[in-house]
Amino acid sequence: MGETRSWSSLLVHILVIALCLTAFGFAIAAERRRSTVLNLPKRVEGSIVTDINNSTYCTYDSDISTGYGVGAFLFLLSGQSLLMGVTKCMCFGQPLAPGGSRAWSIIYFVSSWITFIIAESCLIAGATKNAYHTKYRHMIYAGSWTCDSLRKGVFISGAVFVVLTMTLNVYFYMYYTKSTRQAAKKTNKATANVGMAGYA
Repeated sequence: MGETRSWSSLLVHILVIALCLTAFGFAIAAERRRSTVLNLPKRVEGSIVTDINNSTYCTYDSDISTGYGVGAFLFLLSGQSLLMGVTKCMCFGQPLAPGGSRAWSIIYFVSSWITFIIAESCLIAGATKNAYHTKYRHMIYAGSWTCDSLRKGVFISGAVFVVLTMTLNVYFYMYYTKSTRQAAKKTNKATANVGMAGYA
């Protein structure tokens, strides 16, 4: 029974780490492939183009970064959902034994949710901003507006918090399983003592 739990815990760790590392890879790819504008040396602002239909828009080299950002968002969400499903958000699952393991599991649980929310916010904000390049299409007069590209570091920030979330989740699940095992041992011991008292 204990060996089965150990293997299941190891499997959860592997899956969570794999999903988070995949999200990290997508976030790095999104940063490297973020849309940059064409026809300018510094590639900070784009050129305003008006086609034969008098529609005005900005020209960029690629929009693949948006897909990478969304992919990172979904993989990180999958990892977090998997862990919360296994632990039942720590509130509806197995009881935790009082002590240091329970205290640390609560600390890591709260911390992982904070970093998770920050990471997801960075990723979805970066993907949204990166895809926000054709807002002014169909405008006849461009006026004084410029074609901004996504600032450097948005997806990198998301990637950093993805790693932090992964690390905190690993420690959270480690202390969570330790605390639940301690609670199970105490319950089994108490049950055994009650059974022996019945024969006394």
